[in-house]
Amino acid sequence: MPAEDDGAGLWWHAWGYATMKQQTPGNEPPGRACGIRGDSLNLGEREVPNAKILVVDDEQNILDLVSAYLRREGFDVYTATDGVSGLKALRAFKPDLVVLDIMLPGIDGLEVLSRLRRESNAYVIILTAKTEETDRVVGLSVGADDYVTKPFSPHELVARVKAALRRLHSTGAAQAKEVLSFEHLRIDKGSHEVWMDGEPVGLTTTEFDLLLALAEHRGMVMSREQLLERVWGYDYYGEIRVVDVHIGHIRQKLGEPELIQTVRGVGYRFVDEVA
Repeated sequence: MPAEDDGAGLWWHAWGYATMKQQTPGNEPPGRACGIRGDSLNLGEREVPNAKILVVDDEQNILDLVSAYLRREGFDVYTATDGVSGLKALRAFKPDLVVLDIMLPGIDGLEVLSRLRRESNAYVIILTAKTEETDRVVGLSVGADDYVTKPFSPHELVARVKAALRRLHSTGAAQAKEVLSFEHLRIDKGSHEVWMDGEPVGLTTTEFDLLLALAEHRGMVMSREQLLERVWGYDYYGEIRVVDVHIGHIRQKLGEPELIQTVRGVGYRFVDEVA
């Protein structure tokens, strides 16, 4: 019997749709989004109503339940049940955040994610029934920002979504047109662009924020916990291992892994010289 979450006790994987539907907030019908309720999403001081979320999952019961919880928070939600329709919805809907199941019929979630990254910088949370670390690492390496493993609590997923959008919104609102210049690296905080020895480097939103956090504290050791709080938010529910995976991707894309040093047992340090 799965453990209960902190409120509704609604963990699911093999439960029947009728049981889950009874616990769905408001029993909202499946499909596209509804209006903003009184408990709409509040990102700190400022609200972001109608933040757009695309949910792609081939299990209709999970799709309906996740969508209902997200709509209750005031999100504008689109859904898709396979990879092809998911890519079509991505291009038409242009979501701020995507919740993407890995195990999809036809085009699987990893291929969808790979194609998505060629044309979108949307924040991506992957859903997977696989618990092996290698499977999670593959999803992150293709371009996901975070992951949730089934079975999971809808409350946890909503918390992850809120934390991600809170960070994206506050980052976009607060960052001025400032450029950090180092001997090898240049980071434009306003445009979210990075150049390595004059060559552009394509980073995901999470990779950019992680590199920026290290660069702004050049020469200082930042622990994994500090990076999690800075990049994913203080209320992040996931594993600390996600930091290591993204650091590996950044090093690979920069082509100069020694710019980010590992301090064993502590964390990471950015060491490029100031220009």
